[in-house]
Parts: sequence; structure tokens; C-alpha cells
Amino acid sequence: MNLIMNNTDIRFPNLGIVFENLGNGISIGGFSLKYYGIIIGIGMILAILLVEWMAKRTGQNPDDYIDLAFFAIIIGIVGARLYYVAFNFDNFKGNLLSILNLRTGGLAIYGGAIFGVTTAYIYCKKKKMNLPLVFDTGILGLLVGQIIGRWGNFFNREVFGCYTNSLFAMQIDVTDAPYDFQCSVADLQARYVNQPQILSKIMEVRENAVVIDGATYLQVHPTFLYESFFNLLILIFLILYTKHKKFNGEIFFGYGLFYGALRFVLEGMRTDRLFIKGTPIAVSQLFSAIICIASFIAIVVGRVRQAKKEFAASAQKVKEKLEAEEILGRKPVDKEN
Repeated sequence: MNLIMNNTDIRFPNLGIVFENLGNGISIGGFSLKYYGIIIGIGMILAILLVEWMAKRTGQNPDDYIDLAFFAIIIGIVGARLYYVAFNFDNFKGNLLSILNLRTGGLAIYGGAIFGVTTAYIYCKKKKMNLPLVFDTGILGLLVGQIIGRWGNFFNREVFGCYTNSLFAMQIDVTDAPYDFQCSVADLQARYVNQPQILSKIMEVRENAVVIDGATYLQVHPTFLYESFFNLLILIFLILYTKHKKFNGEIFFGYGLFYGALRFVLEGMRTDRLFIKGTPIAVSQLFSAIICIASFIAIVVGRVRQAKKEFAASAQKVKEKLEAEEILGRKPVDKEN
């Protein structure tokens, strides 16, 4: 087994951390396997384990989730790839077979979530399972996959943000960066002629590049790190909140609320956003806003409905109690002979 080396460093200058000659995979018997794929696999395993634990904790059958995970993960990966390719087709049209090469990255979480949730919906309908409860349980597994999976972006030197000199600023070798950071300024301007806001962010990163020991480094926001950390906080909160939820489906919508808000903010930092063709609208930011708002509305409506049910049930109990007391309090009427 040999390490596949990039021969480049990843640096966090303001933290004093340097990963020298960081590898991006391993080679076994001539077959190369990127860390990206290994990390995704680890994330899937941990996600299944957490879902099994949550199923037991909430009185469900864990075995039901093993079968569901098998279908949801496979179809979710396909959906994540199709979503990514759909909005980056120019990068694949010259070599369509490269669409099948997942080892180099290129998965969009929203595509995976849409296909995965659809699969879960169909599965639950066929198995006659409580769909909202399944969503509450399964969404926590998705979060685990996101927390772990984002570190695959670290090894791939991707999913980073715009220029920053903050405490967590990350430096990567320009030779590991996408085409936008290596092409000529003229090519870059032509490519983003209708998207000046993106051109401005890319140029800011390029103009603030630093040279260390003869190598040029881009200094950027490690948005993958931010997302992984805040997703961990969301996961912890949702697990703790499970016992306090008012209706099945509330955990699922809680994920949509918090993750939608987080993703909206992080997408604003990115320079490699997917855009609706011919518009300056970032696809992920639009979806994030819609998901966040829709989830908030769903939570409010769900809690109001539950409150009404609890109030009605409480009122009925009071009514029944008063009626019982009234019956017990009546005196028998003497009848004349």
C-alpha cells in the first residue's frame, strides 16, 4: 500500500498549523483510492450506526432502517452526482465517462437529499411505516454523513470560500485549485462576463495569493470546516431535542431550518457556486432560503396544530370530570307511593 501524494501543503497560518506533503489517497496493487471516497464510506457507516441507535431509543425496529439505508444511500449518491453534473455540464460534455468518476469529488448535498428523501418516502409507503417518524430518525444519519463527508473536501482541496485573513484562514497551493484560479485573467473575465460578483471574489483571492518557499498559495475561508463544525452542533441539539418534540416530523423540519440557514450563509462565502443559467442567482442559496423558510412555517403550523389537539383533549377531560362530579352529586328523588 502506497500513499498518493500531492506534494503540496495545506496551511493554517494564523493557527500555526501546516500539513506538509499531504496525500489525497492510497494505492493498493495499482488501484488508487482517494481519501474522499474512504471518508464518504466512513460517514455512511457512522450514519447507519447512529440511525440504528436512534431507532432503538425511540422504540422502532432498527432492521427497517438497514434496508432503507441501502436504497437511500445508493440513490442519494446518484442524485448528488446528477445535481452536480446538471449545473456543471460544461466540465463534463467533453468526456461523458468522467461523470462516473466519483473519486475526484463532485457531489451536491441537495441532490442527494432530494433523491434520498424521495426514496425514503416510497419505501415507507410500501412498508406502511410512520413516514414523519422515519424522517425524524433518518435525517440525523444524513447529518452525520455531512459532518464526516466534508473532510473529503479538505483532502480534495475543494469547497473553499473567498479570501480571508481570519483566525481560520486556510492556504492551499494554487496548483491544487480549480481552473478559475490558474487561467489567464482574460479567460476568467470572459467566463464570468455576466457574473461580476463572482469574478470580483475570484480576483480578490488571486490578488491576495502569497508565495512561500517558491510555491504560490491561495488564502481562503475553509467553508468545509465551518459546515462540518456547525452541523455537529445541529446534530447534538436535534438529538437532545428529540425527547421534547411536539410532533413527528419536527426534527426533520428542524434540520431544514438550521441547515438551510447555515448553508445560505456559507454559500455566500463560496467562489464555486452553481448558478441558475443566465442569472446571478446561486442555486444552493435559493434552495437554502426556500428550505429554511418552508421548514420554519412547517414547525409553526405543526406546533399550533399539536397545541390545539392538546387543548381540545384537556378540555374534554375537564368536561368529562365535571359531568362525572355532577352525576355523583345528584340526590335521588323520592317517589310518592
